[in-house]
Amino acid sequence: MNTTTNNTAVLPESRPWTKEEKSILVAVLSVEMVLGIFGNSLVLIVKIVCKYHFQCIHWLPLLSLTLSDLSCSVLIISGSLLAMLTGGQRSPWCEVVSLFKFTFMTSSMGSISILCVQRLMGIHSTGSCLSVIMALACFAYWLFGVVFGLVPVVYDWIKYDSAEMLCAVFWENSYSDMLIYITCAFSVCIFLPFLLMLLCSLLSAAGYGKGCNNSDDLSSVTPLLVAFYLLCYTPFALSELILLGRLDLSPSPEWLRTLSSLMTYLDCGLNPILYCTNQDFRQALLALLWTSRKLSLPEPELTRITRLDM
Repeated sequence: MNTTTNNTAVLPESRPWTKEEKSILVAVLSVEMVLGIFGNSLVLIVKIVCKYHFQCIHWLPLLSLTLSDLSCSVLIISGSLLAMLTGGQRSPWCEVVSLFKFTFMTSSMGSISILCVQRLMGIHSTGSCLSVIMALACFAYWLFGVVFGLVPVVYDWIKYDSAEMLCAVFWENSYSDMLIYITCAFSVCIFLPFLLMLLCSLLSAAGYGKGCNNSDDLSSVTPLLVAFYLLCYTPFALSELILLGRLDLSPSPEWLRTLSSLMTYLDCGLNPILYCTNQDFRQALLALLWTSRKLSLPEPELTRITRLDM
């Protein structure tokens, strides 16, 4: 268990960023934050205001995913950006960021896995007992994220990592504690939804499933969501596997931890773009933007009549 209690605990082996590296990272984080906040906010508005303009029978996991991505953009990405600008994160914000990061990561992965199951089995998000079970499953993944995110906070395993650009979980004395925690967390929050995503995606690709051929529904973007999610979270998975393989409790390479954070943040901003590959959703979004533009333009008014003598 980590016994360090200082407010801004920074890993002693972390290499400070050069001025050029810091400028690049600040620019990348700024783009990811703006893309995540603006894109997911726009998606929520379209889902609420224009919900009758496109089909979305599996709306609950998609809504949960959008809320998770938006929350991550507002709290976590902005927190990393501020940490880069100010040189770290202090308690209690440090612990809050670590808790919410794991919560949003777990809820997003759980939401995509539930979306895969609903799409394969043709389960609507309302109107049946199975839809209630799917709703409880979405809530359960948010709850799992909170529970497993609280454990490192309670046991004081949280430190600011300049490589990850936010507060993360580190162990100093006990390999067994780390092994038990990562095994339990990965089994419940990552391995199980990963298996569901992989299995449902393979069955859908093979032609099985009741709702896999409906290209009009917004859930048609599910294969893209799965592919880009797995791509963006591959560095994170590699980083944790390297940590498990090191008995001296040394963390994974700094470049991998930095890439892990940047790629997970990128996924939050990519999902709104993936939604726009659905034609009906894209048309609803463009209609909303066009209507807003027309409302912002002033109507022509008659101010004067001039009489012309012929």
